[in-house]
Amino acid sequence: MSITRSGLDGRPAPAVPRPGSTSSGPAYDEVAKSPIFRQLVQERTSFGWILTGLMLLVYFGFIGLIAFDKSLLAVKLGSGTASVGLLMGVVVILFAFLLTGLYVMRANTRYDALAAELKRSLGR
Repeated sequence: MSITRSGLDGRPAPAVPRPGSTSSGPAYDEVAKSPIFRQLVQERTSFGWILTGLMLLVYFGFIGLIAFDKSLLAVKLGSGTASVGLLMGVVVILFAFLLTGLYVMRANTRYDALAAELKRSLGR
């Protein structure tokens, strides 16, 4: 017995595009050629690379300190057991959260505004 996909009314369901396949219809071409879409992609990509570079700089800077200046990281803070290395590790994690927050703020303001403008310009 074979199983076929059908809609609620018994007719065959429309084909569903496979994930990863590219659409090449007129609507896709219209969006891809839009200057607003190109601006959105360019801004989002460049901002993403800036944040990525900052995170890599902070992370590998911390790893470099671990590799080349362990004595600095071993300095105790106050009379407790916490060290400079522990504090710097927490700062690296908090920095990642900060960058995530910056991206979300930018996405919720600038990128959403560009997406809404793109929809308006395409009449959708």
